[in-house]
Amino acid sequence: MTADPCSDDRARSGDSTSRSLLADARLGAAEAWERLVRLYAPLAASWCRRWGVAEQDIGDVLQDVFSAVAGHLDRFQKSGPADTFRGWLFTIARNKARDYFRSRAAEPAAAGGTEATMRLQQILDLGEADDAPAADDDLLIDELLRRALEAVRSEFHDRTWQAFWGVAVQGRACADVAADLGMTQGAVRVAKSRVLLRLRRELGDLPG
Repeated sequence: MTADPCSDDRARSGDSTSRSLLADARLGAAEAWERLVRLYAPLAASWCRRWGVAEQDIGDVLQDVFSAVAGHLDRFQKSGPADTFRGWLFTIARNKARDYFRSRAAEPAAAGGTEATMRLQQILDLGEADDAPAADDDLLIDELLRRALEAVRSEFHDRTWQAFWGVAVQGRACADVAADLGMTQGAVRVAKSRVLLRLRRELGDLPG
């Protein structure tokens, strides 16, 4: 058996796995903030489209959304499994969409005020079942995961990544992956856990 690659992983990551994406963003790290926006802006934009925000106005609404995120990031607390950054962002995006339609509803009818009023009413009528992203976001969430995986890939030794990928993504048996990679089953399980932990931190779903 060859040596476990975990020490190489730590050298590659520079111990960045000890902090979450949100922790780095709270510290004012520009790179972390850029990654956060790059990860989540497409999903927030899809919510805006679902709610009927005009395409030409989505950029302005997103600017309001992420300005609010930046100003209130310290308030996001993960106290349970259901508390995700994605859900928190959804709430902020919905509130900003409401603000958008309120401002539109105040405009003259010729500028779309009546339609805006109807859209606002639809959003205000959202029930508890709509307090989380809908199932039709699956493709965008898949893309979100893909971007997050790409962001953390370079932090791990090739065998660590192959072990994670084989078990977590391909659904192969731990024993088979271990045999193929010349690792113990325990090392494969550790590799899977390490990558999943890092992925959750990149997505903001773990505390800093």
